[in-house]
Amino acid sequence: MKAAADQSEPAAHDLDAAADQAIAACGGDAREAVKALIVANHFLEAQLEGLRRKVSMGYARGRLPEAGGQRGEPDD
Repeated sequence: MKAAADQSEPAAHDLDAAADQAIAACGGDAREAVKALIVANHFLEAQLEGLRRKVSMGYARGRLPEAGGQRGEPDD
């Protein structure tokens, strides 16, 4: 069990460092940092959805999770 605890400590430190970096990049304003991260997350989700649409179901063998129930519907 000690090995599991050792692995989570560096991850927590990295997360704290990343949060500090994001706040510093926004001039020390934590609220602005959160807003910027939300915008970045939405951008990445949109990119991921676009890539999911481009991957055929045969290639993915049905392993891609459905996003909004649009995966199985044919394109017009």
